[in-house]
Amino acid sequence: MRPLAGLLAAVAVSQTGTRVSAIALPWFVLVTTGSAAQTGLVAFCEMAPYVLVKALTGPLVDRAGARVISWSTDVVSALVVAAVPALHALGLLDFRLLLVMVAVIGAARGPGDLAKEVMIPEAAARSAVPIERATGLLGVVERLASTVGPGAGGVLVAVLGPLAGLLVNAATFALGSVIVALALPRGMGRADDAAGAAAGEPQPGYWRRFAEGFAYLRGQPLLLTIICTVGFTNFLDAARISVLLPIWARETGHGPSAVGSVTAAAGLAAVAGSLVAAVVAHRMRRRLLFFAGFLLSGAPRFVILALDVPVWAVVAVYAVSGFGGGFLNPILGAVVWERIPRRLLGRVGALGDSLAWAGIPLGGLVAGAAVAWAGLVPVLAVGGAAYFLATNLAGLRREWREMDREREDAPKRRREDAPDPEKAGESPAGPPAERAGRVEQA
Repeated sequence: MRPLAGLLAAVAVSQTGTRVSAIALPWFVLVTTGSAAQTGLVAFCEMAPYVLVKALTGPLVDRAGARVISWSTDVVSALVVAAVPALHALGLLDFRLLLVMVAVIGAARGPGDLAKEVMIPEAAARSAVPIERATGLLGVVERLASTVGPGAGGVLVAVLGPLAGLLVNAATFALGSVIVALALPRGMGRADDAAGAAAGEPQPGYWRRFAEGFAYLRGQPLLLTIICTVGFTNFLDAARISVLLPIWARETGHGPSAVGSVTAAAGLAAVAGSLVAAVVAHRMRRRLLFFAGFLLSGAPRFVILALDVPVWAVVAVYAVSGFGGGFLNPILGAVVWERIPRRLLGRVGALGDSLAWAGIPLGGLVAGAAVAWAGLVPVLAVGGAAYFLATNLAGLRREWREMDREREDAPKRRREDAPDPEKAGESPAGPPAERAGRVEQA
């Protein structure tokens, strides 16, 4: 159990710290500049490199080794994040330098997160744990991080200030690097290259690997529809999380602790939703469950912020929305697992995930400019309406019917794609896998 436990611990630590930073960094920019547009620009400068570098480093992670990429990028992230409060204390941190630093943080986080995710199947095999259970544990860990991180971040920022939250984030990156280096075996995450080299086969180049993943994804209408839909909702969620929530907390006087409370409530309910989905989702129609989850987790989060209601009402709505959102990623993971051949899971998954996150960098940027131009309440109303229309109109497309039809052929496809464990250097878990089109909500 050591490789899987160590990897899950590293994911928990790094993602919890990232969620703390998601509260601390926007609040730091707001209190130092007072500008919604600059707050959105900072979010853009962090997430644009994250998405771009993550999309391009899938083949490199396979070749260099996911373990090495994971701990080394965490070291870079820890150093740069720690430098932000240090330079601010010395009076050397201007806004342009801050943009450069958050861009470096995003560029390091992209391959670091990818490396941890693609090691899950191999860690499960080394720990003699079924892959379904391992990916389920990963989902619970991610949701718990989304619960604990914002809650702790809100309290920490309210009591000690935003710079304390950044220092905690730096410490979690450093701790995650140590866990990966000590708990995971050397060479982990290179099974694909090792198997080909042992068999004397020539290794495909970077661009050939990248092109294979892109070509397969282009020929899958359902996956492309999922990615486009999730990409747009991720754009709206990024706007809400990185800009609209902090501005709502400041304008209403509730402060950063309210941001932590509502996002923690959503995260905790999402954990419950994910656990329920693991138990009952396979007995229900996926398409119905999927869009019901979107109906609960989308527009209500925007609308409630636009209303003049107490904080407890916002927390209650976010809890219900979080429960619905907890069903989304388990269903997406099942669809991806069934449709993509095992040998292409890493490349196609990394590319699909990055495309689904492509709108996240623009979310904060557009939201900041929109609030500066029209005000908070109109932007929240438009965001809620756009979320409702996008998810419901997308659900009318014929491709979504395959979500329910696909499960009938899944056992046969998994048997056909199963790797031969007799091949030299190849793990019974097969090549690394990542989920395409993951929904990012908090």
